[in-house]
Amino acid sequence: MAREPSPSVNTLNGERYAALRKLGRVREALVASANLGLSPESMLLAWMDWAVHLADDPDKRIELLMRLVQGLRVPLSGADDPVAADRRFAHAAWQAEPFHSWAQAFVLADQWWYHASHQVPGTTPHHEDVVGFVARQWLDLLAPSNNPWSNPEVLEQTRSQGGANLLRGAAHALEDVQRKAAGLPPVGSAAYVLGQNLACTPGKVVLRNALVELIQYSPVTATVYAEPVLLVPAWIMKYYILDLSPHNSLVRWLVAHGHTVFCLSWRNVTAAQRNLGLEDYRRLGVMAAIDAISRIVPGRKLHALGYCLGGTLLAMAAAAMARWGDDRLASVTLLAAQTDFTEPGELQLFIDDAQVHMLDSVMWLRGYLTAEQMSVAFQMLRSNDLIWSRVVREYMLGERQPLSDLMAWNADSTRMPQRMHSEYLHRLYLGNDLAAGRYVVDGHPVALQNIRVPLFVVGTERDHVAPWRSVYKIHYLSDTEVVFLLTSGGHNAGIVSEPGHPGRHYRTHTKKASACCLSADEWLHTAPQQAGSWWPVWQRWLVRASSKRRVAPPAMGADPSTVLDDAPGRYVRER
Repeated sequence: MAREPSPSVNTLNGERYAALRKLGRVREALVASANLGLSPESMLLAWMDWAVHLADDPDKRIELLMRLVQGLRVPLSGADDPVAADRRFAHAAWQAEPFHSWAQAFVLADQWWYHASHQVPGTTPHHEDVVGFVARQWLDLLAPSNNPWSNPEVLEQTRSQGGANLLRGAAHALEDVQRKAAGLPPVGSAAYVLGQNLACTPGKVVLRNALVELIQYSPVTATVYAEPVLLVPAWIMKYYILDLSPHNSLVRWLVAHGHTVFCLSWRNVTAAQRNLGLEDYRRLGVMAAIDAISRIVPGRKLHALGYCLGGTLLAMAAAAMARWGDDRLASVTLLAAQTDFTEPGELQLFIDDAQVHMLDSVMWLRGYLTAEQMSVAFQMLRSNDLIWSRVVREYMLGERQPLSDLMAWNADSTRMPQRMHSEYLHRLYLGNDLAAGRYVVDGHPVALQNIRVPLFVVGTERDHVAPWRSVYKIHYLSDTEVVFLLTSGGHNAGIVSEPGHPGRHYRTHTKKASACCLSADEWLHTAPQQAGSWWPVWQRWLVRASSKRRVAPPAMGADPSTVLDDAPGRYVRER
């Protein structure tokens, strides 16, 4: 019989293992910093899976050979010209030779690599997507539009300006590098000032704890709807995406329509808050805000809105409230928020066990995840729009793009504590615990099916963060009335969609609690497209979900001692 090691040996081995584990985490974090945060193991596994199955399938190789021969043999033009659909080659100069042939060869190569990396029998779909993503990054790097010597628009500007565009571009590049190294915001940010032309709706901070400030906005109407509205933004960026400029502020618009509005402003955490978890965000964020509002307007229910991560957190909180019989919610609105993570869209390229393990090591070393690390993933997913188009415009053509309010907000980054983000990735993205009924609050699993208040759910057509078909899955997880609205735009611009914004449209359809559930594609064919902003549609729904009486606006804060600062408060200014 084997002899059990002595306690001292166990302790020694545990100490040695812990020390080795720390060294391993440091190594992984260093590898991540040198590899754009990507796991080399994940990349290698994907490539091997794809390469082995491609080598083992002669039919697929013959298909790719035929595509290659066809692309080399058949010149395309007119409606069949693949160049016409690529915005990189929209300038008229690309129609001239040899530029058109270069562009056509590139687009055909891009299409060939897509077919080469997808539908390879036996290959894991995730690995196919990873291989296709890596191939696309290399192809984008080599695109003729991104080379000043093969881009006819750049050559034309260089000739006409005597190279002045390239000198301006070099100056722009040097300025951007210097500002990034100094930790300064991008050029043009100085035109946007918090409290003046951003986040400038009047209000007061009426609650502050270790994680959030709660802002109560000043009324502008003589009477208000009895039920207040609580906005729960994502903590990955600053809250004022919902209170942007005066003309496109959802907060200001709601106040003008007679609603009492509260909004959470999340703290920009540091390494000192590394151990804050998802439960802290629910308890110190959503629940602390609801408790504070209940003290300000006792006896009244409230409408709660959650955006992106804030929407996922609100869904957890609402399910927990339903579990314990807390009936203070009148309705729940989810904006571009996922509750089922089985199909999270293009972000799943960066979400697998190897990648999350490496990210855990990065966060363990720092104590938090920076928004810059997240932005690298988003930029690579849309490298043409977010990286290369800017390189061409600002560094080759020498033209600075004016900074918009949305761009200024996007540059105002925040950090996320290590424990919370690790729990978010493991329990939601990898484990899908919320949808599966395994997410635990106060020792008990909570279920979205227990939510009985009406839901208003918004998805956006071009969302790379929370694809609308993924957001739509709330239909399969709830037993209450669901109004689903699909609006034009992307994850941010689709939400900031004030009335009067040109070119906006939406579709909407209501599923009654007792009605059969449609698939996402069936829903799309059922809901007709309508012109305009989705804001009035939602506001009318809020009114229908509210009591009929209008009341005098409540006092600011539960009592004078709870009124702390003017909006936008302190936490939003933290860097």
